Amino acid sequence: MTGRTRPAGIAIALLALTILLSSCGLDNRLVIGTQTYSEAKILAEMYKALIEDRTDLKAKVLPDLAASGIVINSMKKNELQIATLYTGEIFNNHFPVVETKQRDEVLKQAQEGFDQYFDFTWFDPLGFENTYAFTVRSDLAEERGYQKISDVQKDAGTLRLGVDTTWLERGLDGYKGFQDEYGFRFGKEFPMEQSLVYEAVANKQVDIVLAYSTDSRLKAYQLKTLQDDKQFFPPYDASTVVRNDVLEAHPDLKEVLGLLVGTLDEKTMIDLNYEVDVEKKSEREVAVNYLKRVGLLQ
Repeated sequence: MTGRTRPAGIAIALLALTILLSSCGLDNRLVIGTQTYSEAKILAEMYKALIEDRTDLKAKVLPDLAASGIVINSMKKNELQIATLYTGEIFNNHFPVVETKQRDEVLKQAQEGFDQYFDFTWFDPLGFENTYAFTVRSDLAEERGYQKISDVQKDAGTLRLGVDTTWLERGLDGYKGFQDEYGFRFGKEFPMEQSLVYEAVANKQVDIVLAYSTDSRLKAYQLKTLQDDKQFFPPYDASTVVRNDVLEAHPDLKEVLGLLVGTLDEKTMIDLNYEVDVEKKSEREVAVNYLKRVGLLQ
């Protein structure tokens, strides 16, 4: 079977057009990276929904990246353009920092450092942090008047602590540092997998646990988070992070993503995580429904 060959000039023109169209497609399709937990995936779906509703851009969510370091390196390579990161990330040796637990100073270092060393824009916080939090059953908190960590000091010698093993072994921001800061230790420590602490305290196998402050299981097991009144744990405020070249190419993107700044408090994030983790809704459904409730989507 024979076929015709195209004249060289036409073939070259078609190739050039194909390359042009392909590059336009890449320029107009953003990749949003997430780690493995529901919170990051819900936020990514919010970014995607807002971007596609308010700009001509398309967005794809790439989930289940194992660690923040992988997210950052992928953004640096331009494999991702957008992600959610937490201000305490600055303490993971990305660039020189001044040790501090002052929230504003940690944020300032994150914004300046990631701009200087990675060419990323670190937005102002979304309105919540996801950090370590001491947690007790709500009935125990009500019975004994626990509102903040210092309140448990009077009973600490009789309390059983459930905690992941790594925190017990860490220095300045681990158990030793905690004892130095708060001036007490618990009666007995029970090391366990982080995922087991919530059920352990709910079932009264332990009295107090070190949890994550936006985990859906806080709601599922009706647990109360105690205020870190001495600011022992470094702040981990959640923020949207975007490559600078993407914002330069699409100036309207900064305003669109900025719509979420300051709009999500800790309780809201726990509730959204609960919808995914416990009620088994999709991250996309939860994200879109939230944006509609607060008037950011029609």
